[in-house]
Amino acid sequence: MRLINRVPDRPLSVFLLALPFVAICVAYAIGSDIRLTANPSDKLLPAPETIWNTAMRLISEPDRRSETILFWRDTWSSLYRLLFGVAISATISLIVGMAIGLLPFMRSFMSTFVAVLSMVPPLALLPILFIVFGLGEVSKIVLIVVGITPFMTRDIAQRVLDIPTEQLVKAQTLGASTWVIASRVALPQVLPRLISNVRLSLGSAWLFLIAAEAVASNVGLGYRIFLVRRYLAMDVILTYVIWITILAFILDWLLKNVSKYAFPWMEEGL
Repeated sequence: MRLINRVPDRPLSVFLLALPFVAICVAYAIGSDIRLTANPSDKLLPAPETIWNTAMRLISEPDRRSETILFWRDTWSSLYRLLFGVAISATISLIVGMAIGLLPFMRSFMSTFVAVLSMVPPLALLPILFIVFGLGEVSKIVLIVVGITPFMTRDIAQRVLDIPTEQLVKAQTLGASTWVIASRVALPQVLPRLISNVRLSLGSAWLFLIAAEAVASNVGLGYRIFLVRRYLAMDVILTYVIWITILAFILDWLLKNVSKYAFPWMEEGL
């Protein structure tokens, strides 16, 4: 039997799923042990138990000056910026992308402009955003919007253009207006793609958020990582990196299940 036709059973699937994560953990533990054996004061690869103890301390002990748990305050601040920015990007992408895909005049007007915007490196605009919008929340959210909206818009527009012409012709034959075609024909087919776009854009959104927080912020996950790096506090940095990864996975899992239950006809994506 060809390999492309062989499907692992449930136990093997679970084993293969866990294998890369276990391999990374084992490799890290071995590397940490080697470095700490050679130099017990080494800070580059702290022992796994050190990371665990640090994580427990960060999530439970309040700061002495503010009397708040900085870990959770950083988490809520970053999530607020991320979710707000992604929500704005998804809304703009849906509206503009559908307009480009459905309306020839809008396609001639905006298609090339959006394509050019998608070529601009967002991080290069960070100093400009700080000058224009200041160092507060707005500039960080705008960076996320600028960073992921053009790509999402182009993909939504292409998805609308891929809708079979027969569907549009039949809707017009039955007397449907442009608004009805957009809301009843195009929108149900575009929404699953929009959720997939958001899932694929989360990694970039986190990157832009952390970059903005590292440059100008006094709270946030990215801010905390770059604050403690001067002390070589790798146990804190790794705790935050693992936590960001967990948050990203949870958001992706939630979006995947929303798509699964809201649009059961859609094939499973990533």
